[in-house]
Amino acid sequence: MITTVTLNAAIDKTYYIPTFPLGQVSRVRQMYAEPGGKGINVARVIQQLGYPVVATGIIGGHNGRFIEQKLDAQGIKHDFVQIEEESRLCLNMIDESNGASTEVLEQGPWISAEAWQLFQAKLAGLAAQSRIVCFSGSLPQGVPTDGYAQLIRIVKQAGALAFLDTSGNALLQGVGAQPDFVKPNEDEVTTLLGAFIGGNTEDQPDIDRAEGLLRLQQQGIPRVTVSLGAAGSISAYEEAIYRVQGPPIQVVNTVGCGDSFVAGMAMATAQNIPFPTCLQYASAVASANALTERAGYVHLHDVERLQTEITVELV
Repeated sequence: MITTVTLNAAIDKTYYIPTFPLGQVSRVRQMYAEPGGKGINVARVIQQLGYPVVATGIIGGHNGRFIEQKLDAQGIKHDFVQIEEESRLCLNMIDESNGASTEVLEQGPWISAEAWQLFQAKLAGLAAQSRIVCFSGSLPQGVPTDGYAQLIRIVKQAGALAFLDTSGNALLQGVGAQPDFVKPNEDEVTTLLGAFIGGNTEDQPDIDRAEGLLRLQQQGIPRVTVSLGAAGSISAYEEAIYRVQGPPIQVVNTVGCGDSFVAGMAMATAQNIPFPTCLQYASAVASANALTERAGYVHLHDVERLQTEITVELV
């Protein structure tokens, strides 16, 4: 099984609005409310594609109960630590006149030391039953800045693989525990590399992207993928560099595409599929998400069709 971790779970509300001018009243044409947070998106995609998954993390209050009820309705297994403070709301306003997406994200509740210890104990039990544990999203208030590093060590001690998809200081400290897969964007990989070589990468302009990925591998991270948005991605595995490109598609919604990539990569890796095919499959899952109106939703027929149109080449 795959376990997904969402420490800062949310209710994700997506509004489709004919136009979204600032400073005026806007009327919503269509609204979706979903259990959210990046790890929950990963779990939903994995469940839709037919692989066993359980979602865990920390939830609270009435919003937390809504999250659990919706996960039950969607057939997604879950096992959360519950607190009293309310889980957050995250809003995504999509302007249908131009396709622009505006997100407003609440900070989320404070996590006490007791709740953090309870979650660590829960994760140890779930990791012992899992092939892969995926950590996604931001760290909530109260969690130590090296929180992901602590959890990755727990997962690896249990014998599972640890996938990490976060940003900022949580990413910088998380990679110190040597996760088995990371997915930074272009800015984040530059920051990571600067941390590893002891300075700003602008001081060493001869370091190209491929060499940077290989240096990250040398720090004990076996799989690294850098997202390039619509241009695809570039990845490193076993001292080889792969460039991935997909076909042009009619994008409906980009929110959740990164989470869908992680879901596809975890599923393929859990089944011991060769790494180039893992990249092809993960990219197809991400592209399939972009064809839907809601984050963390894919259709199997889209994934199967798109996978044949994804190119993976050695650099």
